Amino acid sequence: MIDKLHYISQKPLKGTQLDAIESVLVAGGKWIQLRVKDQPLPEVLELAIQSRKLCEQYGARLIVNDYPSIAVQAAAHGVHLGLTDMPVAEARFILGPNMIIGGTANTFEHIIHRVAEGADYIGLGPYRFTTTKQNLSPVIGLEGYRSIMEQARHAGFTIPIIAIGGIVAADIPDLIQEGLYGVAVSGSLTNQAATEKMMQAMNANLQIQTNYFNHQNRASIK
Repeated sequence: MIDKLHYISQKPLKGTQLDAIESVLVAGGKWIQLRVKDQPLPEVLELAIQSRKLCEQYGARLIVNDYPSIAVQAAAHGVHLGLTDMPVAEARFILGPNMIIGGTANTFEHIIHRVAEGADYIGLGPYRFTTTKQNLSPVIGLEGYRSIMEQARHAGFTIPIIAIGGIVAADIPDLIQEGLYGVAVSGSLTNQAATEKMMQAMNANLQIQTNYFNHQNRASIK
């Protein structure tokens, strides 16, 4: 089961990535994607091991961004691969059949490719401009999501598609209404003084809108 609210780690204004991760876990986060860029692999591995221990303590799952071998060594739950990272099939050979593999997409054609590769979920974005990621793909926006999700429905795709990129709690209703499975956030939780309150607001919006979307779908089928 893929969670509907993903936290993508980043270094906070004060403290370390582990501090930010623990803050989200304390607030109730259950899906942590460890994202570390431009660091030596031994340091990434150590951070992944410590993150996995924290996630285990709070009953959460850890996904490692970019590094399948580190995900295995750290006993993480899976890996997330960007558009220029290792192919899913190659990562699956390293990870085995049971670990989770997510893949980034920016267009419907990318979604077709990710489905064909056998990804377990897709991170579709960016929704809007964000400074979290360098070499940002073209911004999709709400109209872009509407078009892509309509194509995905017509293709019969049921893979969970997660919206990502500069998302805040107020964006969630519109995104779920367009058929997105969930959202991934980073800055919205990293430097919040009231992380738990923000987490509750996001989860509440996800639950309410998901129930509404499912009700609308059932009504349209009748």
